[in-house]
Amino acid sequence: MPERDIIAWSALISGYSKNGYDFFAFNLFVEMVRQGFRPEAATLVGLVPSCGRLELVFQGKSLHGFGVKAGLDRDSKVKNVFTSMYAKCGDLEGAEILFEEMVDKGVVSWNTMIGACGQNGLFNEAMVMFKKMREQAVEADSVTVLNLISANADHEIIHCFAIKTGIVNDAFVINSLVCVYARCGDSESAELLHKSLPQENLVSLTAIISSYAEKGNVDMVVACFAHCRQLDMELDAIAMHSILHGVKDPAYIDVGLAFHGFGIKTGLCIHCLVASELISMYSKFNDVEAVFALFSEMQEKTLSSWNSIISACVQVGRAGDALELFCQMNMFGHDPDAITIASLLSGCSQLGYLQFGKKLHSFVFRNNLEVDNFIGTALIDMYIKCGSIELAERVFKSIKEPCLETWNTMIIGYTVCGFENKALTHYAKLREQGLKPDKITFLGVLAACIHAGSVDEGRRYFQSMTEEFGIALSLQHYTSMVALLSRTGYFEEAFSFIRDMDFDPDSAMWGAVLDACCIHQEVKLGEYIAKKLYLLDHRNGGLYVLMSNLYASKGMWNDVARVRQMMKDTGGDGYLGGSLIELNNNS
Repeated sequence: MPERDIIAWSALISGYSKNGYDFFAFNLFVEMVRQGFRPEAATLVGLVPSCGRLELVFQGKSLHGFGVKAGLDRDSKVKNVFTSMYAKCGDLEGAEILFEEMVDKGVVSWNTMIGACGQNGLFNEAMVMFKKMREQAVEADSVTVLNLISANADHEIIHCFAIKTGIVNDAFVINSLVCVYARCGDSESAELLHKSLPQENLVSLTAIISSYAEKGNVDMVVACFAHCRQLDMELDAIAMHSILHGVKDPAYIDVGLAFHGFGIKTGLCIHCLVASELISMYSKFNDVEAVFALFSEMQEKTLSSWNSIISACVQVGRAGDALELFCQMNMFGHDPDAITIASLLSGCSQLGYLQFGKKLHSFVFRNNLEVDNFIGTALIDMYIKCGSIELAERVFKSIKEPCLETWNTMIIGYTVCGFENKALTHYAKLREQGLKPDKITFLGVLAACIHAGSVDEGRRYFQSMTEEFGIALSLQHYTSMVALLSRTGYFEEAFSFIRDMDFDPDSAMWGAVLDACCIHQEVKLGEYIAKKLYLLDHRNGGLYVLMSNLYASKGMWNDVARVRQMMKDTGGDGYLGGSLIELNNNS
């Protein structure tokens, strides 16, 4: 251009900014000023959004100072972009000061502040800001609704508001509501909303697929996939990832293989996101060869893909391979994140690698990684399974606000390590903190009652599950109560529990009763239970070991020999076992 005016400069700066070339946009602005051009309000409106990240906060503040000096900050559009910039950089105080300075606050200004509160996790403040906006008689628009949804506002209330104001007809609003309903597990409402769209799109369909996938409803995932194909929609990597995420049950291995084939045909398998999910899927099928083959074929091995294969190895019981892969990952220059650490800690738990687990703990400290609930729970679990309850306690105390899962891990850990009273005391502290226990909590509490022989306490906890907390009883909870009652000699009450429950007793439940028969030397009852166990699983080695011990406790040596012979006939000898000793970081 032989002559460039401020409009041309502003257009080019805005173009760089909108397309993600943030530093180019800022440098272009500096060059423009050096050449003697005086920026206009539109120039700053086009440039400032590119400074909405921490790396460019200094440049953003410099622009703000420049705008004030040039008198451009009085323009409401300029104030809005600076308010948004401060909010995106985490400086909500600066954003509020600018907002309060505005004389004429339009819907854009209010939307900026509502979005700012939501972006910084101040969800209640976002709703307060919305109410103030309504009090000022400012009409909301689709952006207002989208910001409220992002701020985790009650989606049903926002949906009602959108219907009342007519904003629900906006396609972006419908898409967002579909996504939030799907994310909350209400797939039916998500589908109904999706059908109201003037034109179906892949974004909302992917959200619905993801919702069904999270529930493990493979049939509906396949139905949604078929619907996409009928509409001639080209699936992207995110949609494919959502579909594969739903194939968790090995019973659906054929479906998983079919989708893998579709991924190869469409070229989606080359995407790291899809390849990582395929690795996760095959690990659920215990197909380690497929896992390694997929990983080796990946063109670009990102941290996410390394995490996927490390996690897969741990899931299939090959923790040793996981640790070797971790070493390779380091050689390729990838630093582990919280997910890597958690997977490796789980591997250490499997192998009893206490020293390696301590090194991972040290790595967390050296790299200033926050010991939050995610990493903290993994560390606690590792220390417990490696037999170091003191270190587990130390980690627990270092977590500022332990979540329920972390409390549950400690309760179960105390029980496993033989500190039943501490487990029950820990449960009392959990309640003092105002946390509501779940079914896992009570499995740990009932296990503590079993080890302590506390029948009355066990009955009380079992009763409180349904009456106080409304928790649905599972077969595991009934098994725990049957084990508690039978171990303490209340066999009639234990059988009453078995008769009254809505489940069929499994081998674990009968095994618990048979174990109690050994403790109380109840031979006749033990033989009756052994027959039930034999019909359920005649190859269960525990059955023969328990019966052998029962006969031995009464001196019935001929029967002991008979049971041992039966065990040998099924392929076991009752003497096999294994111990693990860690020496110089090797097992």
